[in-house]
Amino acid sequence: MLTVSSTMKFNHISFPSHDVDATAAFFVRHLGCSVSDFGSSKILKRHDFDIVVEDAAGRAVQWPDNFHIGFELPSAADVVAMYEDFKLASIVFETEVIRHVRGSRFFCQIPGGVLVEINTREDAAEAYRAGFGRA
Repeated sequence: MLTVSSTMKFNHISFPSHDVDATAAFFVRHLGCSVSDFGSSKILKRHDFDIVVEDAAGRAVQWPDNFHIGFELPSAADVVAMYEDFKLASIVFETEVIRHVRGSRFFCQIPGGVLVEINTREDAAEAYRAGFGRA
């Protein structure tokens, strides 16, 4: 039987988009990814994981309720600053910045219809701060 190792790490997420180029451009411009082509799809690279944006131009995409991907920033001030940057870029918001027990956050729809959460644990209740500041 395989024992799950503490050395295992998150590798990638893959999701469909009806507008692969616009979805990839969002990740490059706003979240610091680099991009490469993979057929009609894109692979977005970060230092710690990959994001695969599948070309779904020819099929329906149904997202489960509350499906989203989240990105953690170091501070609440960073969350607010990104929110303001996204406003200037006409990103569609689902919420304003929310002060939450798990830390400040907001939700937005990015091109391609993916719900994204930007959050921090800096101002979270102590029970939710585990791992804050980790490398």
